[in-house]
Amino acid sequence: MVEQLNEYERAEALDGLAEWDYDDARDAITRRFMFADFVDAFGFMTRVALLAEKADHHPEWSNVWNRVDILLTTHDAGGLSHRDIDLAAAIDALVG
Repeated sequence: MVEQLNEYERAEALDGLAEWDYDDARDAITRRFMFADFVDAFGFMTRVALLAEKADHHPEWSNVWNRVDILLTTHDAGGLSHRDIDLAAAIDALVG
């Protein structure tokens, strides 16, 4: 079973994810990505989908034209876990 991060682990993990915001109400992290157009945004979503499937950890997300909003939390753990942090770092690596 995946365990929820404790306060110390959460703070330490968030220090390494400067572009992500913490959502206290959901114990989740969020980030908005902006692209030149819909095709670039959709291509990004496809690459994230492949990462997520490989990790067996799927984001909550939405797309409107050139914008992709991603929320990561681990429902089984009741909040933020290392799985979210790992996926966020992998997503960040996609955009450089």
